[in-house]
Amino acid sequence: MQYTNILYAVENHIATITLNTPQNLNAFNETMILDVLRALKESEKDDDVHVVVISANGRAFSGGGDVGEMIEGAKKDVVIFDKTVGPISQVSYTIKKMKKPVIASVFGAVAGAAFNIAVACDFCIAAENSKFIQAFVNIGLIPDAGGLFLLTRSLGLNRATHLAMLGTPVTAQEGKDYGFVYQVCPLEELEEATKRLAHKLAHGPLVSYGYMKELIFESQFKGYDEYTALECEKQMACGYTEDFKEGVFAFGEKRKANFTGK
Repeated sequence: MQYTNILYAVENHIATITLNTPQNLNAFNETMILDVLRALKESEKDDDVHVVVISANGRAFSGGGDVGEMIEGAKKDVVIFDKTVGPISQVSYTIKKMKKPVIASVFGAVAGAAFNIAVACDFCIAAENSKFIQAFVNIGLIPDAGGLFLLTRSLGLNRATHLAMLGTPVTAQEGKDYGFVYQVCPLEELEEATKRLAHKLAHGPLVSYGYMKELIFESQFKGYDEYTALECEKQMACGYTEDFKEGVFAFGEKRKANFTGK
């Protein structure tokens, strides 16, 4: 299968999905999202794949949504993420439903949807320079990619609320203390640390892993379908607000947003 914004490779029973648009910090625009979704589904169907790794090229894992596209849409009074809000929610959902273990290997900025996708993965290995940010509030949006559904279960209600409403950055070590980061390592050791974990999982009891993920979903994630529909509805509503326009314009102009609640 041909991909545009990612690299996909399978070696030694490990499928690696590499975000590959470093020029825009691997932003989750429509093409990136659909590429990642297709790669996840391809790896799920491939019996030679035992574990999936999501990594990235460039100086950051991902800056989140493509704010440049949002700014251009706002100038024309067009909500450009009407084509992305549904698919991005499906990325996290697909990871949680997969029977195979999924590892996020992150560094630099892990913002917006990227933060929530990392939380959705079964393991997150983070370089010491990683910075996790629920950036949505800064442009008048709500967390997408299953954000609040995943965060409240992984971090607890209060901490998830604080991160979502304040957009406070979280370091790699804080992420480990909070419980959503499995391992922290120096940036130069990230690739090797990821390979070690992936190799261990790839040679583990695959049927057992599959049943574990099924039972975890059954015990912790009932209602995810209904939540996803509501998340998409509310995100689209946010996209038509004046606060959203002000938020993306302020971001582009590198100034503090002046929200009015409209």
